[in-house]
Amino acid sequence: MTVKNRKIGFIGAGKMGSALMQGILKAGIVKPENLGASDVYEPFLNDLKAQLGINVSTDNAVIAQASDVLILAVKPQTLGSVLENLKPYITSDKLIISIAAGVPLATYESALPEGTRVVRVMPNIAATVSEAASGVSPGKNATSEDMKIALEIFSAVGTAVQEPESLMDAVTGLSGSGPAFIFPVIEAMADGAVLEGMDRKSALTLAAQTVLGAAKMMLETGLHPGELKDMVTSPAGTTIQGVHALEEAGIRAAFMNAVIRATERSKELGKK
Repeated sequence: MTVKNRKIGFIGAGKMGSALMQGILKAGIVKPENLGASDVYEPFLNDLKAQLGINVSTDNAVIAQASDVLILAVKPQTLGSVLENLKPYITSDKLIISIAAGVPLATYESALPEGTRVVRVMPNIAATVSEAASGVSPGKNATSEDMKIALEIFSAVGTAVQEPESLMDAVTGLSGSGPAFIFPVIEAMADGAVLEGMDRKSALTLAAQTVLGAAKMMLETGLHPGELKDMVTSPAGTTIQGVHALEEAGIRAAFMNAVIRATERSKELGKK
């Protein structure tokens, strides 16, 4: 049975959950009638139903019972009560996928019925445009088929890679939080061009496309980013002057620290 033949349910329809739903439907791996979502905020659910044609309910149990694959997209702080509520409806034929930041697999495996198959995933908000970067880690009861399903779902909305759970906090700090580190870079680059006289719309468009193009170039050529940087920086040229300004500002340390701090926070959330 492929993912297309399975019913996927979301517990939580916030920003990340709704982004994943939109991405999954855009990729066409399931039909709207095979996708469901539950949330406490009924007006938002009704909007999702109208926009996407999916099944919705304010009762988690309704979605859980109707789903073959259940994706938990709730905040870590509310996860305990959600798992307690779901436990009576989790049967051996269901695959549980969690995208809650920082929460270890052991939390689910101890809170849900013995033998429950769980996969932990850390995607990012770019799932909305089918360009997510996701880390996927199997629980002790997850089968190879479960991993294929999880990787298929999250590969449909971007790139998904399997990682050991010991590295999932680092995945959270890097790709989970990463888009928020890049958006200010795009804005700041555009601000520089605006200062030099360019209109805001053109500056933002060129800045965003520059980031997109650079990333695509690295992924498609397989070259090290340092090597690609050297290809652009001619002696005494404009680019090396800009690179020097970035180094003076401590750009490498700033980005490294951003990932490290976000990773540390992910570890803290997992202990609560």
